[in-house]
Amino acid sequence: MSDKLNIRSVALAVLDRIEAAGQYSNIALDTAIKRTDVKGADRAFLTTLVYGVIERKITLDYCINKMSSIPPSKIEATVRNILRMGLYQLAFLDRVPDHAAINESVSLAKKRQSGFVNALLRNFARSDRAFPLPDIKEGKARYLSVKYSVAEDICDLFCRIFGGERTEFLLASMNVPPPITIRTNTLRTSREALFERLLEAGIGAEKTTLSDSGIKVFNTAYSDIPGGDEGLWFVQDEASQICAEVLGACSGETVIDACACPGGKSFSVAMRMENKGILRSFDLHENKLSLVEKNAERLGIDIIETAQRDGKIYDEALYESADRIICDVPCSGLGVIAKKTDIRYKNIDDIERLPALQLAIAQNCVKYLKKGGVLVYSTCTIVPEENEENVKKLLEVFPQLELVPFSVGDRVVDSGMMTLYPDTDGVDGFFIAKLKKK
Repeated sequence: MSDKLNIRSVALAVLDRIEAAGQYSNIALDTAIKRTDVKGADRAFLTTLVYGVIERKITLDYCINKMSSIPPSKIEATVRNILRMGLYQLAFLDRVPDHAAINESVSLAKKRQSGFVNALLRNFARSDRAFPLPDIKEGKARYLSVKYSVAEDICDLFCRIFGGERTEFLLASMNVPPPITIRTNTLRTSREALFERLLEAGIGAEKTTLSDSGIKVFNTAYSDIPGGDEGLWFVQDEASQICAEVLGACSGETVIDACACPGGKSFSVAMRMENKGILRSFDLHENKLSLVEKNAERLGIDIIETAQRDGKIYDEALYESADRIICDVPCSGLGVIAKKTDIRYKNIDDIERLPALQLAIAQNCVKYLKKGGVLVYSTCTIVPEENEENVKKLLEVFPQLELVPFSVGDRVVDSGMMTLYPDTDGVDGFFIAKLKKK
């Protein structure tokens, strides 16, 4: 399938399915890729177009509504997706000529809508691709929402936590595609050896500074990074790598990863343990655990024991059984907006229900911890209610717990808690707290 018009047709069908059925974007796109067997450059274009439109949807819709010659409510869903695709290509895809973006969009529209699509896209192209924005005086959150295409409620939440100026820095950093970060499989090679191999292959790479096992890879697809089939690395953000390092697991210990899927932290911990001991990887979703097992085998890890567990339900059989526990609880994901486009549009009500669930899981994990054991509580969010405030509640319920200072790279975290941010640390937004059971 090499004709770009066909690729745009596939992209349109995926976007329509996401809108109509509320399907997750990654599932809808994967289904379309498998059905059409699209490969290579066409697959890359399809992926860029679908995720790009979703990522910039609020910005694109505001522009469409402002420039439309008909009432926005009268624009059919499919036509709106055609306009979104056209605007995205004109504004963000340098390699797509204007005439191609406009003409192919017009071809996708029904005859009675083609004139409307043609006029709006040509008017945008003539306006130097300047997106209209709300007046900032009418509300900072509204302005930021349209500018960075993040739900207004989330922008408002960030403004309340960080202030308007810092929120803009955060959102700007979350609109920059992050590089791929891989974690060296130190059971099979060293970071230095893997790094040299990447450079010899002509791949742009740099070593992570906070984690001693990571490498950032630039302008390269996963499939082109050498050593993957040999199990020399797996994809893991630097912040997640740090989480496993802070845990400090040693050979021969018994460790629990309470919410393990997709498995990255379990793999890192197993490598720190030199593949010696017992590592129990639990998750609510049993169907995802097979992927953990498959990747563990690829990486040469055989100490992982997977099992389905509902983290909020206490299991008496696990009482004081673990030397160390990673409690990486389900969270809002507001630190990884740059990687997961759907999070941009999360309902704030869903986020507000999370701290109680997180605390319930963490309280059970404390009971599973041996006296003198270490627990790391972590999330991939930057919201205090899910982070510091939950740790504070945990300390109130369990006076035998205490926060433990730790080091990350050249940083000393005396408080025992740290939050990493994409705008200042160049990693996923992430929270880590290290606690010890006295």
